[in-house]
Amino acid sequence: MFGDQEAKRIIESVLAYSTGDQTEVVLYSSDAALTRFANGYIHQNVAESNVQLSVRVVLGKRIGIATVNAAHNDAIKRTVDVATEIARCREPDEHFISLPGPTTYQPVDSFAVRTAEFTPEERASAVAVICRKAAESQLIASGAFETSTSELAIGNSEGVFAFQTDTLANVNTVIMSDTSSGYADRYAVDVDQIDVEAVAAEAIDKALRSRNPTRLDPGTYEVILEEYAVSDILDFIAFLGLSAKAVEEERSFMNGNFGRRIVGEGINIWDDAMDPRGIPVAFDFEGVAKQRVDFFINGVANAVCYDSYTAGKEKNKTSTGHALPAGDTYGPLPGNMFLGPGTSTKEEMLASTKRGIWVSRFHYTRDVHPTKVVVTGMTRDGTFLIENGEITRPVNNFRFTQGYLEALNNVLAIGKETKIQRELYPFNRVPALKIAAWNFTGVTEY
Repeated sequence: MFGDQEAKRIIESVLAYSTGDQTEVVLYSSDAALTRFANGYIHQNVAESNVQLSVRVVLGKRIGIATVNAAHNDAIKRTVDVATEIARCREPDEHFISLPGPTTYQPVDSFAVRTAEFTPEERASAVAVICRKAAESQLIASGAFETSTSELAIGNSEGVFAFQTDTLANVNTVIMSDTSSGYADRYAVDVDQIDVEAVAAEAIDKALRSRNPTRLDPGTYEVILEEYAVSDILDFIAFLGLSAKAVEEERSFMNGNFGRRIVGEGINIWDDAMDPRGIPVAFDFEGVAKQRVDFFINGVANAVCYDSYTAGKEKNKTSTGHALPAGDTYGPLPGNMFLGPGTSTKEEMLASTKRGIWVSRFHYTRDVHPTKVVVTGMTRDGTFLIENGEITRPVNNFRFTQGYLEALNNVLAIGKETKIQRELYPFNRVPALKIAAWNFTGVTEY
């Protein structure tokens, strides 16, 4: 950890040394600690401190990027020299206009002292709760408890300087019997907001109730998707269609659909990194202030997110503060997504279902048809048959092939409570969903 003054000094030294027309510096440092457990006991306890300095040098319209895991003077000079040489060797990028100038960002509450000071002994005590409760139910617990502190400082030759310190805590567990499994996880800026007892109870309950699953034929079923599964839907629509780069390359489902309702009328999806209900972030990897972007308003396709490069390719567009680190090939992406809650409880969803499938979580999902967001994957960690408003028995896991946009067009109920989830890049705050039809194409062996 450098602190804002030392981080600024390092960035200024990079800018002073560079001979490029424009230069950008990203300085990231982190302290992370992980306690991993399996078979009911801790088997790994590790800690890592890291620093990464990334330099982007612009020569006209030629751009070079170099990165090093150090921040001393020799490393700075070598990295700038390498980035400059790369820029000289590159073909000009005719779409590049400029690095962004300064924007005013609001600091966010993203640091908790308790998380930063959380000890290995405290992580071990929390893990012991999960393992002990699993053993009491004759189950086996595995998982991990991680805490981290990080600093992100960004500056460029156009006058940008942005600095933020973050903490993050995450606990996850898979609890198993010989024929079943249950999963639970939690994320929080403040580790004291994570209820380890509740995590253990949730995973144990699923493992116990899903024992000895019986076979159920594949087909199209009404489903209730828990938050873990719903988060996967947001991940795929984000990666496949909510970036300006995807739209500009004409490979997004948003192409030709702006202003049209393409998902259910009750669906509102947005990105808001400033919302304290998520994991707050004040600026992106170009130092541009984060803006809220409403992707779907009452089901209508409304907007996508931009960085300075994609905004420069269109008229009257500006960055929405969604740049990834320079050199990333995805383009701008959402990082703090929300699916608006509804008015239903899970109990009410269950009671209103005559016959359907309760899905706890998805596993190994992959896109089949990107522009239609058709995805294949499997259910996992608790799949149950619903009959006449009650869960009647656990069933085998299914493989599915399902259009996620199609599913969002068939939402029957939206949960009133939401949870923070993360599987890929974005943090997603989502409710449970009840969906009229889900296409299960096969069954698994467990």
